[in-house]
Amino acid sequence: MKLEKEFVVARPRERVASVFDDDATYRALFPDTRVVASRAGVRETVTEYSALGARRDIRFVFRTQPDGNLRFEKVCDGNVWRSLEGEVLLQPSGADRTRVVLRMEGRTRTFVPELAIRGPMKDQLEQMASALRERIEEA
Repeated sequence: MKLEKEFVVARPRERVASVFDDDATYRALFPDTRVVASRAGVRETVTEYSALGARRDIRFVFRTQPDGNLRFEKVCDGNVWRSLEGEVLLQPSGADRTRVVLRMEGRTRTFVPELAIRGPMKDQLEQMASALRERIEEA
């Protein structure tokens, strides 16, 4: 399954890339998220959620790339995802404007139909884009 969302902000690329240097950006991407490790362009987050009456954690690892873009992957230790990774690409779009492209690609476990998870994933991507746009516009 592949999902993509993009938007344009009235900020130069370097300024947009600078939001990846702030833990608050990662905490904003998902509700109830905390940064549990931060070192040399790598941040690991944990997001708490409840499902079927049990509390669980979702872990993501975010890596800032030398070109200013961001790659991320979910630590897949649960029952839904076999793999889930993505990227945030920052593309110049005219004078002092940047196109921000969020992409996610994942494969579900054998007995989890992608159709059942596509809607929630689209909602999550929209939430991430909205939170990222807000952080960029505050920068």
